[in-house]
Amino acid sequence: MEFDLDYARDVIRGEADAIASLTPIVDDTFARAAGMIYACAGSCIVSGIGKAGIIAQKISATLASTGTPSHFLHPAEAVHGDLGRLRRDDIVMVLSYGGETDEITRLINLVKQLQIRLIAVTSDEDSTLGRHSDVVLCMGKVSEACPLGVAPSVSTTCMLTIGDALAFTVMKARQFSVEDYVRFHPGGSLGTKLMTVEQSMMFRPGEMLPLVPASDTIQTMLEKTRDVKRHGAVMVVDAEGRLAGIVTDGDLRRLLTRQGPAAFDRQVGAVMTAPCKRIRADALAAEATALFHKHRIDELPVVDADDRPVGLIDVQDIVTIKVVG
Repeated sequence: MEFDLDYARDVIRGEADAIASLTPIVDDTFARAAGMIYACAGSCIVSGIGKAGIIAQKISATLASTGTPSHFLHPAEAVHGDLGRLRRDDIVMVLSYGGETDEITRLINLVKQLQIRLIAVTSDEDSTLGRHSDVVLCMGKVSEACPLGVAPSVSTTCMLTIGDALAFTVMKARQFSVEDYVRFHPGGSLGTKLMTVEQSMMFRPGEMLPLVPASDTIQTMLEKTRDVKRHGAVMVVDAEGRLAGIVTDGDLRRLLTRQGPAAFDRQVGAVMTAPCKRIRADALAAEATALFHKHRIDELPVVDADDRPVGLIDVQDIVTIKVVG
């Protein structure tokens, strides 16, 4: 069988050109739609039938994973119990190329009865869907890429693009962080692969660190770090403020077992583990995981480019965000 590869290239070019032509849709109307989603106190319900419904499911999933509560509502199932998914403070986004499909027009009536605001993504702002929507994102008429010119292809690609543009614009406005993304993807590897040590460590810039000079005594070290939040180690610095070593809770326990009360008068520099393992703040959290496993340690000092401590990462921090294996 010989395939028409030139035609396949035309399909790709046709869909790419259609996407490029969508940029004018990003105007004040688009901003109103984004504002509705951003300010929504409930969920953004996305709906569509057929191939547009499949695109609606993907847009809903993107919204949900980027900070906007969302779920998909099948328009045909809405009249068979799924209407209970809707609440007054929700927003409904409906995808329909023609805007006249029976299931869609029936859903419009139900949404309006509940006084829920409606965003339409369609090709005809004068369609039933367009006329009854609060905001209409009109992508205009497009030519489908299939040989018969009927199978949804270019139209659904454009719908997906508009949905992504809305979702990511709102995501950016929410200042949705990598930490947020990882929290919404605890079972996946994509978010955790992006997590840095700085983003996963227990301390944040400006917070008090468990940090003492090597000349302090153990007693002084304990007094200085008494009010520092949860930690299992104290970082020791030299006269220039660079990391010189570390004293862990295990080190203290062993020291007290051997020397008793006399241990409190020992200088930190004489009992610290030096040199000690460390990791840069901009390294991936997965690199910290590797060090924990390789050296069987529980705490790891975090340093900047000048080897000055900026934080401390605990193996429990890694477990919490599931950067494992």
